[in-house]
Amino acid sequence: MSLWGTLTGQKSSSSSSSSSSSHDPSSSASPSSSAPYQPTAFDPASAQDVSSFLDPAALPDPSRLHPLAGLNQDTLDYLTLDESALSDLPGSQSALPSRGWSDDLCYGTGVTYLSALTLGGTWGMIEGLRKSPASAPPKLKLNSVLNSMTRRGPFLGNSAGVIAMVYNGVNSTIGYYRGRHDSANSIMAGALSGMLFKSTGGVRPMMISGGLVASAAGVWALTRKTIF
Repeated sequence: MSLWGTLTGQKSSSSSSSSSSSHDPSSSASPSSSAPYQPTAFDPASAQDVSSFLDPAALPDPSRLHPLAGLNQDTLDYLTLDESALSDLPGSQSALPSRGWSDDLCYGTGVTYLSALTLGGTWGMIEGLRKSPASAPPKLKLNSVLNSMTRRGPFLGNSAGVIAMVYNGVNSTIGYYRGRHDSANSIMAGALSGMLFKSTGGVRPMMISGGLVASAAGVWALTRKTIF
């Protein structure tokens, strides 16, 4: 290298031009790398679904997970009500099939309560219409009717329901020890349940209540004997 070339920088310029030409990507790239990318076409037939990794043999049988799985339905006789399960005491036939004292208690108490509740509501409605003046506004008449119905209906329904519950319990007990159901059982159970209902009011209310309930029980026993 001459001194003139070192001072003027001719050698460095030529070397820089050569280095730039060596690092140029366009000059060093191969023709194959400049080609555009071609993606692979998707084949739907080669896609995998859930059944490809879940083995049906490894899954449990849903029918085996039921609490009653494996039970023979032909041997399940506790859900059927056959004639042999009904009460076989003489005179126990009634409007509804009965299997014993529990059915009599439920049927008798429920029917008596609903009947007395309906009767008390009707009584209260008539009383409310009579008490309200003819010139009263409709809202005042409606208020009077509702007050009378809610006072008479629950009172009569609750009282009759309690008497019926005691009556059915006493009647079933007497019939169990006597071995039959007849009119004497009903009248005796009615008298005892009526007297017990008014036992806190004195002797006279006890006798009146026992006589009324015994009369109603006698009428029901006679009606049941006539029909059944």
